[in-house]
Amino acid sequence: MSEEKENSAKRNFPREAINNLLHAGNWMYEKETEHLKQYALSLEQYNVLVLLRKMRGDEVNMSTIQEGMISEMSNATRLVEKLRVKGYLTREQSQENRRKVEIKITQKGMLLMNDIDVTQKKHEKKVVENLTRREIETLSRILNKMKG
Repeated sequence: MSEEKENSAKRNFPREAINNLLHAGNWMYEKETEHLKQYALSLEQYNVLVLLRKMRGDEVNMSTIQEGMISEMSNATRLVEKLRVKGYLTREQSQENRRKVEIKITQKGMLLMNDIDVTQKKHEKKVVENLTRREIETLSRILNKMKG
């Protein structure tokens, strides 16, 4: 058996792939966090605003926000409250159902998202600058496939 084949046989490819994903995930989280610092937003807060903007002014409830979170560990109630205090969204009890909370992005929140849009495209291009378009598409496909 050649040395190359022997080394390949000893490698634990699933573990190597998992470690690479964990390192890449941490690297990506740090890049996104650093980019959003200039707007005094966490990545989780930004993702709430992205979700609300997609609703085009329609109100959403807390469970919709929780479903849209990247991390299931994020505390949606705490995130919403911090964004409300900053004036980026409103949070009101439903008149029909007192247990239901209606959340909506404000004009100030929309203006912030527009400001972020200006730098976001440049930031995204920088993050993937070492990849071709085809590699980016393949990476997305593989990651989606892994998640099931």
